[in-house]
Amino acid sequence: MKTFSILLGKTIRALTRLKKTGGSAYPGWVIERFDPEFLGQVLSKLPYGVAVISGTNGKTTTTKAVTEILEQNGLKVFTNNTGSNFVRGVISAILKDIKITGKFDYDIAVLELDEAHAVKFAEVAPIHYSLLLNVQRDQLDRFGEIDYTATLLQKIATATKKTVILNREDPRVGVIKAKNVAYFGLEPELVDEFPSDDNLLEKSAKISSKASKNPALVTLAKLKNSSATYKIGSQFYDTKLSLKGIFNAYNVAGALALAHTILPDKSAEDLLKPLPNIKSAFGRGEILKVGNTELEILLVKNPSAFQLSLASFVDNQHDYMIAINDNIADGRDVSWLWNVDFSKLKNVQIVSGIRATDMALRLKYDNVECGAIEEDLEKAIHKFAKSGDRKKRIFATYTAMLEIRKIISGKSLL
Repeated sequence: MKTFSILLGKTIRALTRLKKTGGSAYPGWVIERFDPEFLGQVLSKLPYGVAVISGTNGKTTTTKAVTEILEQNGLKVFTNNTGSNFVRGVISAILKDIKITGKFDYDIAVLELDEAHAVKFAEVAPIHYSLLLNVQRDQLDRFGEIDYTATLLQKIATATKKTVILNREDPRVGVIKAKNVAYFGLEPELVDEFPSDDNLLEKSAKISSKASKNPALVTLAKLKNSSATYKIGSQFYDTKLSLKGIFNAYNVAGALALAHTILPDKSAEDLLKPLPNIKSAFGRGEILKVGNTELEILLVKNPSAFQLSLASFVDNQHDYMIAINDNIADGRDVSWLWNVDFSKLKNVQIVSGIRATDMALRLKYDNVECGAIEEDLEKAIHKFAKSGDRKKRIFATYTAMLEIRKIISGKSLL
């Protein structure tokens, strides 16, 4: 281990924090170029190795769930919880905790990585386990065809040294090949509640049957309110969940499958025990206050994510706001909104964001009334907070979510 690299990285990190410039990933960007072997040298020494979680939807919350399950079962877990899921973000997170002597006191790394950057990560550091969640269309502006995104996940699987955990219900993930593969999935009666990208585009769903025949380590069997039933092996287990939304309940099945693979000697009860206390990651059901008014923020990135959020969070007790941006991190093409069924949505008080007008038009075609259009997010937030006495939820794309969170909390995550 090069002590100079650690010292350089820590110095840059201290300076960027002092001057509030460069972003959380900047020190990693410098070390990535100055010492390309740094990342591999640090992570290759971890006793349980490296687990990578990738896919279009659910990486952040799933990574959080895996981390907390492993920690509650005795492991010291390093994770990249700074918000950057690029290689440089991982390096920057390491620089925070590594000692000048090179000591890095963790048992395992559990890392959320963007698909393309996970491939780059595999070129410089080991991947011992991977959990591949799904392929959805919010990646198109960055990666081109959706099938190309699947090829990136295939490369991650190929680079994985021990076990690859696949979502067997995703038509492009469930068919990925690797030396040692395991699956998480759904019991048959729940499959229709989790539409794939192809389903929402009204394409044939036959492709999904190729993967659904594979036996799974863990399946989501039942879901009702804040309770879920998981099948682990041949046994069914009931548990409470603090994570909201049917999609998060399914992500937990993947988290359990990965944790079970890493800690095969732990009982199902041990792995399930932390679940009632695991909260959503920021912006994924997070509740923030404007004055005395609570606003629940729900991230929506593509047709599948939005459809599942509507299925989970639409009721007659809430007012709703929708914030749609088309920045690069969101995807510049918002035509995907036309593949979402909004017909059951009511009580939409305001639409906002860069593409507020497009969202209002989409709602009109589903005969959903919209109270107001306000492109300025700060103005929209304050109007929404004062719009009535009912509880309030906001569906927001990625950069809109970050901006809303900054407006409400005063903390920037960009």
